[in-house]
Amino acid sequence: MLARLILSTVAVLTTALIMDSVHIEPWWVAAVVAVVLGAINTFIKPIIKFLSIPVTIVTLGLFLLVINGLMVLLCAKIIGEPYFHVDGFGAAVLFSIILSVVNWVINKMFDPDKNK
Repeated sequence: MLARLILSTVAVLTTALIMDSVHIEPWWVAAVVAVVLGAINTFIKPIIKFLSIPVTIVTLGLFLLVINGLMVLLCAKIIGEPYFHVDGFGAAVLFSIILSVVNWVINKMFDPDKNK
């Protein structure tokens, strides 16, 4: 569990470094972002996805990007302005996309069980 937290923290930090529109200060807040995003994705996101099934079907799944962006904005709101800030909805959607890719790459590199 600690290893997964460290990998998620590295992914959040890497994504924030890639994007100028996402600000995380100080560096250890990335671990808090990883925990809060994990909790949001575990408890809140499934409910939102279920409630938005009709819209998701009509948009051929593209509405899931909107949901991901909203989850990032919720995380930023929970953590607070001086520590974690995203410069708008578009940046939140892009952050969620890049974070997914970075997480996938890091997990492929460091998790031997997923390489099989």
